[in-house]
Amino acid sequence: MGKHSVKSLRINGEVQKEMSIIIRDELKDPRIAPMTSVTDAEVTTDLKYAKIYVSVFGDADTKEKTLQGLRSSASYARHLLAKRLNLRNTPELEYKLDESMEYGAAMSKRIDEVISHDEEVIRERGEEADME
Repeated sequence: MGKHSVKSLRINGEVQKEMSIIIRDELKDPRIAPMTSVTDAEVTTDLKYAKIYVSVFGDADTKEKTLQGLRSSASYARHLLAKRLNLRNTPELEYKLDESMEYGAAMSKRIDEVISHDEEVIRERGEEADME
């Protein structure tokens, strides 16, 4: 089974979907922020380990506390995942913070700032040409 085989991609997708539901509905740790979403899951080909990428809305402290809560409840989440998915092995869960959404939002904001600056410069040049 290759790294990006159809079976591997399907398993990754199912793990991502089920972990989203588990984190949202089943884990009751107060450290886990309510605005936590699973952005991706990468399961090794031998099904022994899974990296779960999560995006957390909030400040750095909220993110760190959420990761602590997820890590402390990893064995329970793994147990729930085993009940939901019929896999030969249920992977050990490792949580990783995914900041790509925040990076994208920051880049989008910067692009908008550059566009508005350019439009302002064009307007100023147009007014200067009208005055001449």
